[in-house]
Amino acid sequence: MQNKALLIIVLSFLLFGCMKKGAYVGTEWQKHTSVEYQGFDSKKLQELTEYVDRVGESTGLMVIYDGKVLYENGDLSEVSYIASCRKSILSILYGKYVEDKTIDLSQNIGELGIDDRSALLPSEKQATIGHLITSRSGVYHPAANSGYDDSFAKMRGKKNAGETFVYNNWDFNVAGYVFEKLVNKSIYQEIEEQLAIPLGFQDWHLDNQSKYGDEDISLYPAYHIYLSTRDMAKVGQLMLNRGKWKDKQVISEFWVVKSTTPVTSQKEVAQRYDNQGGQMPDFSYSYMWWNFDEFNGDKRYKGAFMASGYGGQFILVIPEMKLVIAHKSNVSGLVKLGLFKGGVANATFQKMADMVMNAKTK
Repeated sequence: MQNKALLIIVLSFLLFGCMKKGAYVGTEWQKHTSVEYQGFDSKKLQELTEYVDRVGESTGLMVIYDGKVLYENGDLSEVSYIASCRKSILSILYGKYVEDKTIDLSQNIGELGIDDRSALLPSEKQATIGHLITSRSGVYHPAANSGYDDSFAKMRGKKNAGETFVYNNWDFNVAGYVFEKLVNKSIYQEIEEQLAIPLGFQDWHLDNQSKYGDEDISLYPAYHIYLSTRDMAKVGQLMLNRGKWKDKQVISEFWVVKSTTPVTSQKEVAQRYDNQGGQMPDFSYSYMWWNFDEFNGDKRYKGAFMASGYGGQFILVIPEMKLVIAHKSNVSGLVKLGLFKGGVANATFQKMADMVMNAKTK
């Protein structure tokens, strides 16, 4: 896994310093004039700042409460790699086309002509689009990029589609390919049209986006996405608003609810990972979002969901608290400065989230 992580770092490093400014003027976030007036203790938020500084690998942290900025730390305009948060972005894009029936989640990949370097078995071709975007395809072909459980490579053909949850980038990469094939537009064009323009992204530029993967291993590269912290927060707020932005329904409420409703239970995720690979067993999994009703017994997380990516990329939505928390660790930037030690882990970010919630006193 260390070599695979290094590939991500090298890729990000090559792109560092080459990012273009936003293609158009977006919309500034509104800010709360007083954290105390919103019922938050400023001293406790200062303790959060001190904790973030001690951790040392956060490059952007933004807290949105009730639709406005409550707290910010770091360079929120810096554009960098969002790792596996890309999958949750793709989940949002799917909604429009599932609803208008351009995409049929029950269609199997064999019917779409999906095959790969190591030919897919007839049973593997029975996996549906729905199985791909819930990571339950039963296809354990190596992915073109890191993020693959090598232990399952020997199990090809031993699990039926839909039978088992295995977090595998092959599923997600093929889901990206299928999306573009059926929609007849690129994922990046769709991000611009469905999200960047209507939400007023401030740092979006198509030229910053690029795919990556070793196509000698798999024909389907990863659709890497590069965003700023403040634009990630807009994605989270859109989801908190159940698809609404400034009274306009940008994404259907039906899809927001469906895509964040667990498909793989917390118990199954825990059995699969049990603290391996950085995933926390308190999570369940839906349509490319992690879900949890509580964390360490904290019921304030009821109905919460999160996009999570390697090295410290997070978009956390906590409906019970009207909170969105976006976090970045610019992997390539930290490498360049000699500060990268593996990024911000899930548990570290979770402590940050707890500190935000504990600062709410009334």
